[in-house]
Amino acid sequence: MKTYQVDENGYYGDFGGAYIPEILHECVTHLQHTYLDVLQSESFREEFNQLLRDYVGRPSPLYLTRRLSEKYGCKIYLKREDLNHTGAHKINNTIGQILLARRLGKTRIIAETGAGQHGVATATVCALMNMECIVYMGKTDVERQHPNVQKMKMLGAKVVPVTSGNMTLKDATNDAIRDWCCNPSDTYYIIGSTVGPHPYPDMVARLQSVISEEIKKQLQEMEGRDYPDYLVACVGGGSNAAGTIYHYIDDERVKLVLAEAGGKGVDSGMSAATIQLGKKGIIHGARTLVMQSEDGQIEEPYSISAGLDYPGIGPIHANLATTKRATILSVDDDEALNAAFELTQLEGIIPALESSHALGVLSKIDLKPEDVVVLTLSGRGDKDMDTYINAFNKK
Repeated sequence: MKTYQVDENGYYGDFGGAYIPEILHECVTHLQHTYLDVLQSESFREEFNQLLRDYVGRPSPLYLTRRLSEKYGCKIYLKREDLNHTGAHKINNTIGQILLARRLGKTRIIAETGAGQHGVATATVCALMNMECIVYMGKTDVERQHPNVQKMKMLGAKVVPVTSGNMTLKDATNDAIRDWCCNPSDTYYIIGSTVGPHPYPDMVARLQSVISEEIKKQLQEMEGRDYPDYLVACVGGGSNAAGTIYHYIDDERVKLVLAEAGGKGVDSGMSAATIQLGKKGIIHGARTLVMQSEDGQIEEPYSISAGLDYPGIGPIHANLATTKRATILSVDDDEALNAAFELTQLEGIIPALESSHALGVLSKIDLKPEDVVVLTLSGRGDKDMDTYINAFNKK
């Protein structure tokens, strides 16, 4: 049977693999050989599920919108990851990875973050498990995501502002990898998305797959069938999208629609629409689609949303796009802002800017009255209030 899941060599079609410095070879190979045994062990599953239930507050609700559904003329359900502890889907992954790190005997945790949600989720689980935590964050993002920086510090993490490149997510990831190279024996790198060398894309997707596992059960209860017609999610590195589609990826009855950040427009030179603009290349240890110049230099992405401001894409999504299994639509800054205001005013829910890009595709797909759409609201908008208020005041 054809599958869009990872193969035994860590590839999704042409994309994936592990392209790493020699100093990390032992760490990464050990992880490749142990992650599935740990993730599938009974003691891990028990502890992971208990923390998801009692600490994170899962299952997250599947909410049937009334006014939004009315506006688009079909049934639109929101998967409410914004209601998780820490305000986004990121905590599902960090809990799983810190349990793995502990079982591997690691004592020091590093992470990268863009919007700050993964940084907050990592700092949270490090406080919970009493582990040292260092979070790398681009200086640009430190400034535009100030509340999350404060939270990380309060949780006991050391936040390192990164001043190379355009000082965003790519640069934070570069510095986190440098740190890992210098401290391979005691350090575990919690990657926040479905990026990086194998096994990270598969591991993060598996830990986030609790999202689609719950969608199946919840839809069965509410619709009498366990699959929707459309699954919609935003995609930067792609972890909330991977979790949303994980249990449906090979089910061709379900249309997958992924929203990437168009920035000021795909052809404006200020965009993060990696799938539309990218070419095959290697970034942060994996072969994927990368925004790059003719001579292979990585080009700087731009998005109003810090969490989607990345010049690569998870290999799982690069494969879904090139095989046409998923439809990729770009949503520009203004469309995302308008979608955010629309949800706020129709349903009383303020979404994260990342999720607003997913909401922005609803007007771009041909929805029929009988369609059931599940859209993952990957985070809440507390962290983006300054951006929203500035935009609102200009209206």
